[in-house]
Order: sequence, then structure tokens, then C-alpha cells
Amino acid sequence: MAGRGPGWAAWVDRLPSLVRGLLAEWGLSVDGAPTHGHTALVLPVRTTDATPGVLKVVMPGDESEHEHLALQHWHGKGAARLLRADPGRHALLIERLHTRDLTQVGDLEACEIVAGLYGRIHVPALPQLRTLTSYVDRWTRDLKALPNDAPIPRRLVEQAVGLGEDFVVDGDTDKAMIHGDLHYENVLAADREPWLVIDPKPMAGDTHYEVAPLLWNRWDEVTASGNVRDAVRRRFHTVVDTADFDEDRARDWVVVREIHNALWTVSDATADRRGLTADDRDWITRAVTIAKAVQD
Repeated sequence: MAGRGPGWAAWVDRLPSLVRGLLAEWGLSVDGAPTHGHTALVLPVRTTDATPGVLKVVMPGDESEHEHLALQHWHGKGAARLLRADPGRHALLIERLHTRDLTQVGDLEACEIVAGLYGRIHVPALPQLRTLTSYVDRWTRDLKALPNDAPIPRRLVEQAVGLGEDFVVDGDTDKAMIHGDLHYENVLAADREPWLVIDPKPMAGDTHYEVAPLLWNRWDEVTASGNVRDAVRRRFHTVVDTADFDEDRARDWVVVREIHNALWTVSDATADRRGLTADDRDWITRAVTIAKAVQD
């Protein structure tokens, strides 16, 4: 993490004292080896009454700013229970779940499980949340500025621009609190329920926005299926049917999200002046393949 830049390095330097302070103030004892995600340290702990939990300390940023609000509002219904939070230090004490996630379940069954959780976590949006339209408005402008020679089919770029502009002015886009990053590894097995959601990046948004990560993750299984298009469409229709989503709206969001993924890859390579790597090109190909598959 420290290698990502000065801000990250400074945060990593502060982590030891930050964690020691939280352990002491909250009466926590370490109960296992630390792990981490892309932006957070996660430490197994026990409270003074021996309740197992995890102390999560997150690098400050837009995505993590309101995680505590989402977990607090869900009250453990379909999601891990929040036990304590210090928003100023981006620290959360969360119910400890198992390490087993939905990558260890067949992909279509996993899609059904995630889609079955949507109805529990997609509650009316909290007023403090950033809106999905504010992000999409900016990303759509970035798409419009993409050079014509970018390695993304121009037809899909123009389609994503048009859809994005429509979503921005659609009054239904910002109505629900959405997870924002709900993929297979963000659903863990638990004792009090079979599966619970973790790690929200909450926004006021459109429930149909949630579908795409279930298509682009576990991609090796899609390519190994022998028919990529059919494998993508099976996942898509499993989610849409289980969640009782509007198929057209879900499809449009998949197209928008996938072309945004491709846009960011091109933009990052341009900003770094490194050119597209083989992994970059594979990621763009995956995004384009999924955008085409759901509408062919």
C-alpha cells in the first residue's frame, strides 16, 4: 500500500499507533493474524465480553466514507453487524464472519444468493450519501472526451454516453441505498444467517447498478465454459430473474459500467504514460465482451 504514493505511505506509517490506540480505547484483544483488502487493514479481535469481531481500519477516501452508515442502517439484516465505529479515524468494529465466500459456490448459485440479498440491503437512500448520478455525470463527460482511436468500439462508447446521460436525468437513479461493489468475495458465510454482505461502498443509486460485478468476476470460469456469450448471459438472467429486476434497465447499466471500466483502464495508461499492458488489453476485451454479450 505504501508504494501507491505519499498519501498512502503516510497512512501506513500511522497505522501501528492508530491500531494500538483503538485496541486500548475499545478494550479489544487481538485474536488472530491481520489480513487486508485493497484499502483496509482487518484485524481479528475479541471484546471485553469475549465477543469475536474484526477491527477494520480504512484508508480515508470517498468510497469508504459512509460504510459505517450503511452497516448501521442495515442493523445486521442481510449484512454484517456493526458493533462500533469511529468515522473520524475510519475505524469500524464489525461482527466476525467466516472466511468462506461465494467464490466457493457455483457461479449461478452464487448469483442467486447475491440477488436474493438485494431486497434486504436496497433500502431507501440515506440523505448523507453521495449520488450515483454525480459520479455518472463526470464519467460520461470523460467518455465523451475519449479519443476516437481509443481501443474501445466507438459504437459502445457512444451507446454508454447516451445511456449515462439518460440515467443522470432519470429521477429513479438515486432512490435506493446500494452497496456499490457487491461481488462474490463480499458475501461471507455466517452463523446467524447462511450468507451476509460485507464491505459496502454505499451510494444513493439504482439497484440495477449492482449486477455487473457478478459478470466480470470469476472470469476464468466464463472462458473455460466453452461459450463465453452464453455463460455471461446465464449469469445475467439468473440475477435479473431472481431479483425481479427490469431486464432492459439492468442491461443498460451493465453496458455503462463495462465501458466505464474500459475507459478507466485507457485513462490510467495514458496518465502513467506507460501504454496499455497485456493485462490492460485483456481487461478491456473482457469489458467489451460482456457489454456485447448482454445485448446480442
